[in-house]
Amino acid sequence: MPLVRWRPSPVYDPWSRLTTLEREMDRLFGMSRGAQELPETASDWIPAVDVRETENEIVLELEAPGLKEEDLDISISDGSLCIKGEKKREEEKEEGSYHVVERSYGAFQRSIPLPSNVDEDKAKADFKSGVLKVRLPKNEEAKPKQIKVQG
Repeated sequence: MPLVRWRPSPVYDPWSRLTTLEREMDRLFGMSRGAQELPETASDWIPAVDVRETENEIVLELEAPGLKEEDLDISISDGSLCIKGEKKREEEKEEGSYHVVERSYGAFQRSIPLPSNVDEDKAKADFKSGVLKVRLPKNEEAKPKQIKVQG
């Protein structure tokens, strides 16, 4: 099953799609009307995820630059791995005005369905250099077995 990037919309706002389209058009044509910021209720920041499978495990890597370990909440329930977090804006006031604001902030939630052959009780996670790595070992019965031919 292919993975598709999901962008949750916490609040329905019919103008948000128009604002996003307008922002993309401005970016494509190199136009700028000064620094524009996202409304507080919207979050365009959804961390990218890579999921790969080896013979013995499923490995998930999630990019979360600027976050700390305590900013992430990882859980497994109903056959899905759920990762929640929030990237908070630093409230420092500096002199001058912004010309470009491209960094995004806000809360996110990623839910990745897991195959039934994963041993959820043995899952391990580590967080280094802004990358969360979750290792989900496969059940012993799910691993391929070599059968020798007797002759």
